[in-house]
Amino acid sequence: MTRPPARPPTVLMIDDDAHLVRLLSESLEGAGYQVLTAANGLEGLRQLYDGRPDIVILDVMMPRMDGWDTLRRIREMSDVPVIVLSARDAEPERLRGFELGADDYVTKPFSLAEMNARLRAVLGRSDRARGRAGQAAPPLAVGDLVIDFAGRHVLRRGQNVPLTPTEYRLLATLAEHAGRTLSNDQLLTAVWGPEYADEPSYVKRYVWYLRQKIEDDPARPRYVETVRGFGYRLAKEA
Repeated sequence: MTRPPARPPTVLMIDDDAHLVRLLSESLEGAGYQVLTAANGLEGLRQLYDGRPDIVILDVMMPRMDGWDTLRRIREMSDVPVIVLSARDAEPERLRGFELGADDYVTKPFSLAEMNARLRAVLGRSDRARGRAGQAAPPLAVGDLVIDFAGRHVLRRGQNVPLTPTEYRLLATLAEHAGRTLSNDQLLTAVWGPEYADEPSYVKRYVWYLRQKIEDDPARPRYVETVRGFGYRLAKEA
């Protein structure tokens, strides 16, 4: 029996810059993607619900509903990967995007080749995460923290911890090697992909986010421990 060909990934572009949308759509379609477009956040949310895209490219500056509000709404309804586009490269802007649950942050101007590479990297991480969920290990308990690999969620004292997809991937990677120290390079490759080898700040930033959500005192962590000059490990007991 012949299997039907795999469906190409669908990209939803939410951006009010018609020229950029046209150029990027042509590039992505030429690379084999299906492309959905929306000119503002409200339309983008409707497209997200109806079209079920595999990944979203989201501009920050838009009329009616800006990218930040749109990203908040997306995270209320979906864990679909999101790449944020912005003309602002300041660290507070990047941090805001990651805190709201973005998977990547790309500043304008950018090359079409760079965007294609970013898409492949983010989709690759998402595919690997789904693959791990399909072969999930039993839940892991560390102190009052429980990591449910099959359900892809985390409980602390019986209450759900609302992690972003990237925060969960980081914690799950540490949990898969509980008690063992993983270097910054190992975490970058496992959580973000080899394309992010030159972005060590991602690890430090997301460890900080994670500690804010799972530690009683993030400044004195019980779970995610720092091994100075090397990396991080998840304590076997807390």
